[in-house]
Amino acid sequence: MELQLALDLVDIPQAKKLVKEVEAFIDIVEIGTPVVINEGLRAVKEIKEAFPNLRVLADLKIMDAAGYEVMKASEAGADIVTVLGASEDMTIKGAVEEARKQGKQILVDMISVKNLEQRAQEIDALGVDYICVHTGYDLQAVGKNSFEDLLTIKRVVKQAKTAIAGGIKLSTLPEVIKANPDLVIVGGGITGQEDKQAAAAEMQQLIKQGS
Repeated sequence: MELQLALDLVDIPQAKKLVKEVEAFIDIVEIGTPVVINEGLRAVKEIKEAFPNLRVLADLKIMDAAGYEVMKASEAGADIVTVLGASEDMTIKGAVEEARKQGKQILVDMISVKNLEQRAQEIDALGVDYICVHTGYDLQAVGKNSFEDLLTIKRVVKQAKTAIAGGIKLSTLPEVIKANPDLVIVGGGITGQEDKQAAAAEMQQLIKQGS
């Protein structure tokens, strides 16, 4: 089980400062969609250059023209690129093909997917690396989380690794670990804490005990 830090509301200097604090306790650093929108793929490039030992995920939430976008993210140094589960099978296949060429990985984000179990099975057959259940900000605001969704996809996903994102914090992490995902994605549960290093260290310790 690995820990991914999601950076959403930062600029590049802030991102570097944050990652430096918690570098020893995370496995993957995610350049979130808002950062990519504000800063471009330069954010991916600069973080990868500053922290070559960490894997970098570019959260592009690709919906179309996946081959090209995966190629550009790969050129910027991304190790993992995200594609939306709600996109066409052709799009997901195109992402996987390009990622294989580049030696990179694809994470499919199941945000807003309605028929979760069926779609997870279909996507698993397309050869993606990770399938991620994700409760977005807008649903977190009304108290939703992805824990049950994780159990749903764990039942049917045979090849891909499973991941979970959305509102995970120290108090809810034990419940997440029990479901045994391969990747736990945490944003504000680390970035919103006063002592970010302590929060990340404690999370990593729980994850290592649980896996």
